[in-house]
Amino acid sequence: MRNGKTILLIVVLLCGCAWSGHAQRTITAKQDTVIPADSVVTAVLSAADSLPQPKVKLKEFKPDPNKALLYALVPGLGQIYNKKYWKLPLVYGAFMGCMYAITWNNKNYSDYSNAYFNIMEDYQKVLEGQQEGHTPYTGPWSESWTIFVPSGQESTYVSNTQFQENLKRRKDYFRRYRDLSIIITVGVYAITIIDAYVDAQLFDFDISPDLSMHWSPEVTPKTRYTPGSYGLNCSFKF
Repeated sequence: MRNGKTILLIVVLLCGCAWSGHAQRTITAKQDTVIPADSVVTAVLSAADSLPQPKVKLKEFKPDPNKALLYALVPGLGQIYNKKYWKLPLVYGAFMGCMYAITWNNKNYSDYSNAYFNIMEDYQKVLEGQQEGHTPYTGPWSESWTIFVPSGQESTYVSNTQFQENLKRRKDYFRRYRDLSIIITVGVYAITIIDAYVDAQLFDFDISPDLSMHWSPEVTPKTRYTPGSYGLNCSFKF
């Protein structure tokens, strides 16, 4: 009887151990199949990063010559459209210099022109006063020409033909250079327009400074009509 109880107790223990081992393996298997939430997010982000990213290709700037010509009608805008900003000081500096030359020459021309014509009018009054029966003309004199003579000597200079000719020459001198300054200004304006148009046309022209020389021996075989020769072949790349 005691042996039977002992055998039954051993069987129960063995069954309990077997069930415990099976339950533990089941829980371990279930735990292995559970994926943490952080791992899911990481996997999604990794998959997204591995996808090919679309490449945005920026359109290369190339100016339109017709638009450059249109913008160039306003001095400097053609160079701005072509993105050649370093030319702006040259353009505006040239225009400022031309405008200053026109203004300065025109002012001097106006002063000497008024002085010449006024002194000729005063001289005519003097000639009329010198006629028989007329009172000699002693003034007042026009201020436009008296500013060029010493004070108190107006009566002497009004009849001085050399002084009159000097006023006339100065008048013609400044008129000539005023007109020349206007012509130069028109030329500068035309150059800025041409520069903007040509620059837009040759915007992608290859101007690399690759200047090189290549040489190689040259052998000309002998023929029935020409003798054989030896020489050096040179070629320039620019």
